[in-house]
Amino acid sequence: MADARARADLIALYAFEAELLAIPTRVTQPLLAEMRYVWWREQLDGVFAGAARKGHPVLEALTDVVGRRGLERGPFDALIAAHIGRVHGEPHDLDAFYVGPMQAAVRILAGPGHEAAVVEAGRVWGLTQTGRTEEARAARSGAKAALRRLPVVAFPAVVHVTLTNPARNEAMKRLRLVWASVTGRI
Repeated sequence: MADARARADLIALYAFEAELLAIPTRVTQPLLAEMRYVWWREQLDGVFAGAARKGHPVLEALTDVVGRRGLERGPFDALIAAHIGRVHGEPHDLDAFYVGPMQAAVRILAGPGHEAAVVEAGRVWGLTQTGRTEEARAARSGAKAALRRLPVVAFPAVVHVTLTNPARNEAMKRLRLVWASVTGRI
């Protein structure tokens, strides 16, 4: 990816996701985790108002990205709600955990208007990540067809969907990523 600004914006987006993913590893009770998620949801008020909490690098960077890229708040709130559900034992919300973040990444890389092209790819990735590999394989053809409408510049946001076989060795995974990047297909 040649665009340094896009790379930095993706890092901010992924840093936010990493902060949310780390919460259950830092606390032992679901209620404590929920309190931390609520804190993040409240901080989004500032992020989407253009006034992040000063001194928090993830929030400051995310505020900048949201303002410049015109990201919508809905997927961020859905992601936090899905995390709260997970700490209380609810099943994965594939759209919140996988589709929404992938759509935000595509918007960062290619601008608005391409979010629909990655919905099926996000679900394939979610099915793979939740151990539902047969369902993921069955859904791949639909994802491939939709991704044909995706501009090449946005492909780094979806290339990891090619890794639907967790049993593959690392060398094969790398080769698969390179092949997908070169061909623009998952």
